[in-house]
Amino acid sequence: MAWFVLVVSGAMEAVWATALDKSDGLSRLGPSVVFALGCALSMGGLAYAMETLPVGTAYAVWVGIGAVLTIAYAMMTGAESVSIVKICLLLGIIGCVIGLKLVH
Repeated sequence: MAWFVLVVSGAMEAVWATALDKSDGLSRLGPSVVFALGCALSMGGLAYAMETLPVGTAYAVWVGIGAVLTIAYAMMTGAESVSIVKICLLLGIIGCVIGLKLVH
């Protein structure tokens, strides 16, 4: 269960990071509310996962999932350029996250 919660909380990291960008310095209400809720869910899930998983593994997986999803979303919406090199690097992060799960 801890791994499932960790993956979901990593996805919530991407949600709050994207909402923070859209909030224009927390000056827009809608994105600011999404940021606050996403952040609370993300941190709460990370805290729950850390009750079972080692801090280093949990944090690395959480950050990796959040970073990959944030960049992938930005690429899909045109906010970030797409290149083969970036895609390969993101696949490397995904591989490392899977590797951490497999060796745990």
